[in-house]
Amino acid sequence: MSEPVTLSARDNPLLVSLRKLARDPGAYRKLGAVWLEGEHLCSALLARGLRPAQAVVADSAWAQPALRALAALAPRVVRVSDALFDGFSALESPARLGFLLTLPEVPAIDPDAATVVLDRVQDAGNVGSILRSAAAFGVGQVLALQGTAGLWSSKVLRAGMGAHFGLRLVEGLAPDDLAVLRVALVGTALATDQLLHRAILPQPCAWVLGHEGQGVAPALLARCALVLRVAQPGGEESLNVAAAAAVCLYESLRRGLVTPTA
Repeated sequence: MSEPVTLSARDNPLLVSLRKLARDPGAYRKLGAVWLEGEHLCSALLARGLRPAQAVVADSAWAQPALRALAALAPRVVRVSDALFDGFSALESPARLGFLLTLPEVPAIDPDAATVVLDRVQDAGNVGSILRSAAAFGVGQVLALQGTAGLWSSKVLRAGMGAHFGLRLVEGLAPDDLAVLRVALVGTALATDQLLHRAILPQPCAWVLGHEGQGVAPALLARCALVLRVAQPGGEESLNVAAAAAVCLYESLRRGLVTPTA
């Protein structure tokens, strides 16, 4: 293992970039890089067979054998003081270890894949949670329309808990870009009598989830083969979009696993 490069100047270009990536949700697009902070995200990247461009590790983390070994798996290791690391950390109790990853190239849309479509879902925590549910329930493609929180922003990455690295992610799309999909669109809305648990679901399909307050845009709902809602006999007005997504994706998976009886 080669010795790490030690940085001590706060205005070092790398550290300036890390502060931007941690604080500006759109900085990853400008810089072409993604900041993965914490042992869990770094380990999740490696578990998918991917490698970062470099590791950044604080002195206290370098003193811990497990974190030092994790950092050493990067082709280049940068070491900084704890104070410098805390200057760009976005975590309350940081492990003081992170990977800098080159922003992945945007893949082509797979027209036949089970898909989630995000229509202006703006809360980063919701977006990350939806990505996590998609990965958990075997939906391998997420398409984000313009107005959705940046998929590779630091808050979405933290909420996604490593789900990003097992998904095909395409963002910045216009509604017309969905025309390439050959799977049926299934919309979600409150203003419908069609209930999820009674519907016949196409397999696979593309679940369309909308803005936290406005829901799916009417023009996009009009493109959907089905528009469904989750039954709520307890009387609540609506579910959080991430919670609704988990219910819909699980139900879709369950239907696909059940063998119909004659």
